[in-house]
Amino acid sequence: MTWLFSPPSIDDLIRLLKAWRFWSIGALVGALLGAATYYIAPPPYRAHATVLVDFNLEQAWPQETDRQQFYYLERETRKLEEIAWSDMVLETVVEANRDVTLPDLRNGKLTLSQPAEGGWHFYADDKNPGRAAALASTWSEVFTEQIYFRKGTTEGPNSFIEVSQTQVAQAPRDRSIALSTYLFVGAVVFLTIGSFLVLFIHRPR
Repeated sequence: MTWLFSPPSIDDLIRLLKAWRFWSIGALVGALLGAATYYIAPPPYRAHATVLVDFNLEQAWPQETDRQQFYYLERETRKLEEIAWSDMVLETVVEANRDVTLPDLRNGKLTLSQPAEGGWHFYADDKNPGRAAALASTWSEVFTEQIYFRKGTTEGPNSFIEVSQTQVAQAPRDRSIALSTYLFVGAVVFLTIGSFLVLFIHRPR
């Protein structure tokens, strides 16, 4: 067993670099395996809705320093995120979409992507494109309603913050991960494993 996992020699490296058939066939086989994975267990569809968030810094902090404005943005952004992921918001989404549960939403079905100020993107993944669109739209709508309801309260966002839904989710035609990604990853993984076997596992001579 001393031949297992022995360090590769210079000759092994040269042989691997010259093995153009290995690279060509390996990439093709890996891509085919990636495509097979994509069609056998396809990724979910992804829909997204957009909410425009304006912190109105000029009104909230008209004569303050940049540092204070930075902390204001960080604090208010954190409040908005907590509202987006609050039980009240997500339970309302569940009530409007009976085929999902609260754990489903918290375990990767919903994704929030946003800058400190600007468009907040509410993503929803589901094997049914219509349901993905419904989840994203409902989530963004309930979020917007809750911001207006809690604005200016003790635990709510600053009263100067303005939010408006600028894009309602449409039923997506594309899945959350493209077929090309599966092809690329399949080829890379197959070639990586093949190179490892060639370089580090030698048959006894």
